Amino acid sequence: MEIEAQIGILLQAQGWKLAVAESCTGGLVSHRITNIPGASEYYQGSITAYAYYAKETLLGVQHETLVDHGAVSEETVLEMARGVRQALNTEVGLSVSGIAGPGGGLPQKPVGTVWIGLSTPRGDSARVNHFSGDRVEVKDQSAQAALEFLLQALRG
Repeated sequence: MEIEAQIGILLQAQGWKLAVAESCTGGLVSHRITNIPGASEYYQGSITAYAYYAKETLLGVQHETLVDHGAVSEETVLEMARGVRQALNTEVGLSVSGIAGPGGGLPQKPVGTVWIGLSTPRGDSARVNHFSGDRVEVKDQSAQAALEFLLQALRG
């Protein structure tokens, strides 16, 4: 069974709704979730917040968080996950922010660095990933990792 379908079953079993905040994946996680028939039963929607302005105004990420830690950080993805939960009134908020490349990398945050955040009634958590490949490959790997992270948490 597809990971997206498994996520839907687990969300429905708990009576939870999901919202997604995406940056580097540009809506790919949401696209995959909505490929499952009946996703409207548990999926509220998403906010694709690419720029700092969008992260701040739509998701409530603090300007200081972005300045102090950057968009690609544990702090930012946790604020994104909490923010999308609040904005779309859900129990679960999933977020992704990273550097898909080919430019934009730094020595401490090279291309392929992607943070995934999750906020649920059980608590908040985040995970960093380091992917390789071109821009599309990094986006695909990021979306897959985000869905796997969510599935693990729902099973948890």
